[in-house]
Amino acid sequence: MGVFILLLVIVVVLAVLAAALAIKVVKQFEMGVLFRFGRLMGTRAPGLRFIVPFVDVLHRVSLRIVTMPIQSQGIITRDNVSVDVSAVAYFRVVDAVKSVVAIENVYAAINQIAQTTLRKVVGQHTLDETLSETDRINLGIRETLDVTTVDWGVEVTLVELKDIQLPDSMKRAMARQAEAEREKRAKIISAEGESLAAAALGDASDTMMAHPLALQLRNLQSLVEIGVDKNSTVVFPAPLMSTIGELGTFLARESAASAAAVSAHDRATSDAAKDRRADAAPDTGPNGPAETGTDGRTEGPALGKADPVEALVTPAAPVVPAVNGSVDQP
Repeated sequence: MGVFILLLVIVVVLAVLAAALAIKVVKQFEMGVLFRFGRLMGTRAPGLRFIVPFVDVLHRVSLRIVTMPIQSQGIITRDNVSVDVSAVAYFRVVDAVKSVVAIENVYAAINQIAQTTLRKVVGQHTLDETLSETDRINLGIRETLDVTTVDWGVEVTLVELKDIQLPDSMKRAMARQAEAEREKRAKIISAEGESLAAAALGDASDTMMAHPLALQLRNLQSLVEIGVDKNSTVVFPAPLMSTIGELGTFLARESAASAAAVSAHDRATSDAAKDRRADAAPDTGPNGPAETGTDGRTEGPALGKADPVEALVTPAAPVVPAVNGSVDQP
């Protein structure tokens, strides 16, 4: 009886073990590939599947999209600039049989071929193209990978450049280039603004010439703007060029009046000096001394005593005006 029970227990244990080995569960996102005695028997859909223990082997292959980072690669671009580029690739298995039969480890193979393809494609472009045309480079990498991985039952859905590391000297050069470009655009914009402002000012000046009161209204508006600050300065605007012209006319008029006054003063001084010398000098002609009249003034010789030869009168010495206004006599 004890032997029978022992055999029964052994049979039950073997049955449970056989059932555990024979029952397989294929998940919804997987596909089963069945081998019997090493020979491909086909695929198994998701669900509960039974196999022959120790005879059949079921490989479960995931059909989900796999995210694979591509390590940073040192690449020399077409214009001989060394850069470090890293990327990320997205792929999925579309043929479970090929992914098991055609290649040993599809994930390791995809990783290696992605690194070599990244170096190859980026090396065919210049640095500017690598920085500005990333979409075209991503498409080129994906198309190159698809040509190789289609035989493995794998489809590459997306490849994106993740990081581009530049040398420090190249970063400084690019910074200077960007700064110069911004300065150029700023100068161009400033010049365009000056041109538009000059054109607008020309139109405004034409309008003010046609309407003189417009200038006065503009001056009043300027006074209102100045008075907003509540300062004690009062400004009276005036046309600049007319003010300068009036100032020059005033200075010329004042200079002419001053010169005329000095000339009149000099002539008056000279006449006074001549009169004083004529009064101080006695008349001693050839007819004798001059006669004195009843009023005490000295008179010349009588008409009856006049000499046929007229008396010579010595001319008065010239009067030289000094700088300070006094009269210097020789």
